Parts: sequence; C-alpha cells; structure tokens
Amino acid sequence: MTEFSDFASAGRDMAALVLFSGGQDSTTCLGWALERFGRVETVGVDYGQRHQAELVCRGKVLEKMRAMKPLWAERLGEDHMLSLPVLGEVADCALTDERRIAFESSGLPNTFVPGRNLLFFTLAAAIAYRRGARVLVGGMCETDYSGYPDCRDNTLKSLQVTLALGLDAPIILETPLMRLTKAETWELAQRTGGDEFVKLVRDETHTCYMGDHEHHHAWGWGCGECPACRLRAKGWEEWSGSKRF
Repeated sequence: MTEFSDFASAGRDMAALVLFSGGQDSTTCLGWALERFGRVETVGVDYGQRHQAELVCRGKVLEKMRAMKPLWAERLGEDHMLSLPVLGEVADCALTDERRIAFESSGLPNTFVPGRNLLFFTLAAAIAYRRGARVLVGGMCETDYSGYPDCRDNTLKSLQVTLALGLDAPIILETPLMRLTKAETWELAQRTGGDEFVKLVRDETHTCYMGDHEHHHAWGWGCGECPACRLRAKGWEEWSGSKRF
C-alpha cells in the first residue's frame, strides 16, 4: 500500500471516484482517498440488496465526514446514486432474495452476486470519464473475504486494462484493502482519521447482510450472525484488544 506522504503530492492534482456503499470497507476507502486526491466523488448502487440499511447510512456518513476535517470537506464532491434493479433480478442469491445464507456446490456462499463488482466498476468508469476522474477506488479484499472471484486482485487488474482500452483513457483501479485483514482495516481507519473516524465507522456504517440496524455491538450494528458481521466483529476484537475502545 502506498503511504500517505508518498502519494500526496501526485494525488493532489488528480480526481477519484469511490464506490461507496455506506459500509465499513467503502467508508474506510473514502477516508483513504480524501487524504490523497484533490477531488473525490462517490457513487452508490441500489440493486435491490436485502441490506438496504447501508444505503440509508450513506448520507449521514458523508455529512459527518465533511464535518470531520476541513480538508475532507474541501475535497469531497458530488455523490452519485445509480438504480440497477436488473442486477437484483438476475442475481438469484441470498443478498437479493429472502433465503438462508449457505454454501453452494461450487464452494462459494450464496451471498455471491455474479458480476456485481464488474458492473459497478464499469458504470463508475463511465461516470469518471465524464467527470474528469481517472482513479476508481473500491473496498475489495482478497485476504479476509468469502472467495468472491470478482474481489480478486487479478480480476481487477484485468478489468483495469479492459476499461482503459474501452474508454481509450487512463483508468486506475485502487483497492487499498486488497491485502489487509479486517483488523488491519480498522487500523487503517485509525491512521486515516484518528479515533473520531474509527467511531464514525463503528457507529454509523452498516455491513450486516441481513440488514439488521437495530442491534448495536462493540463493533457496530448488525445481526451478529451473518458472515459479514462475524468478520467485522472478529477484526474489531483483534484490533481493539490493545486499544482504548
């Protein structure tokens, strides 16, 4: 991962578009981008996901991030929301249908939404092209993840080449969490915005696959049982053990 000081001078003259769902990973990535790029915009996608609570969280998180640092307020630009119901219609998975989360014969959990990240980055690239941004930022991770093939580093490197060729323009895909555990993602949030940012990520974001935003835990909101909650809780426990939270 590029350290803040190494990238600051180059990124200051660049614009970035962050895939921003309102969850822990994308919020951490948004803070990461705001420390680096001169202009940062966000894009969210409503594809009929069961965890609609994350979309509700988006506005509040953006508002609080603007108020957190004058530099972030200055750099944080327009938010784009896309409606993509067709993805929910064809996905046939536990994130878009009311069904029990389980593993399929392929070995993948049925929370895998086929083609989701490929579509998200393609649409984001079209927005970035018109908005004069050359950097796309996503919270994909190959370290602590469920085996989703469109989260793999090789998949996204290949997609970066395809998008640059298809648009005949330089496109860079940044995935700052790709090699991090969930505990290291909490640490990145702390290094990015300090204790205040960690508290925002903990108390304002939503990751739970079941859309449970009624039960609050030491690590944030969620059912506490779905894979997303368990991973978030495990990372918090590992990271916060030596912290004051």
